[in-house]
Amino acid sequence: MTSTNNIIETRSLCKSYTLGKEKVPVLKDISLSVRQGDYLAIMGQSGAGKSTLLNILGCLDRPTSGDYLFKDRSVTTFSPSQLADIRNREIGFVFQNFNLLPKLTVAGNVELPLIYGNIPGRRRKKLVEETLTRFGLWDRRKHRPNEISGGQKQRVAIARALIKKPSILFADEPTGNLDSHTTGEILAVFDELSGEGHTIVVITHENSVAERARRQVRLVDGRIES
Repeated sequence: MTSTNNIIETRSLCKSYTLGKEKVPVLKDISLSVRQGDYLAIMGQSGAGKSTLLNILGCLDRPTSGDYLFKDRSVTTFSPSQLADIRNREIGFVFQNFNLLPKLTVAGNVELPLIYGNIPGRRRKKLVEETLTRFGLWDRRKHRPNEISGGQKQRVAIARALIKKPSILFADEPTGNLDSHTTGEILAVFDELSGEGHTIVVITHENSVAERARRQVRLVDGRIES
């Protein structure tokens, strides 16, 4: 809990990339906030700047100018190790391509953040069992990613993202590789998580996905249009 109740606040955020001698602006004057318990959809077509914004909000990249506050702390000038610490402790990521390690079992993939966090073995096993059971995956714990369905893979990815109880969950086109029926199942998971008070930011170009969120922000050519 922060003094402002904001997990995220950006102020006049801009991001440019250099191509040869030319600077190409990608994000222009982005000011937004995400409060604890928010369920926000960031919408936009390909090239609108959604992925660039996600990378900055997820502490994977830095803005060119402007300020970014995470839990009231300006992280714009944080060192790479400080940013990595925020990612490890505070942020969960879910990706379109699941990003599961093919050689690990379902349980092994979900356990990975706990290993990186130096959580003791007995505690890890308990948390993995609780989390997999919560997402209906305990009976799939010994399967590898190529032995489960796309919807199950995404639930494994969500379980892995949430096992360390992060302050915020970022989902980047989480239904992009799923059929319509499985998309509905995954969106129902996000609805349930939102109802439990989790803070969620979904990046999407699909209106049907964005409409499930409580709030929508639309990016057009690197600016917030609405």
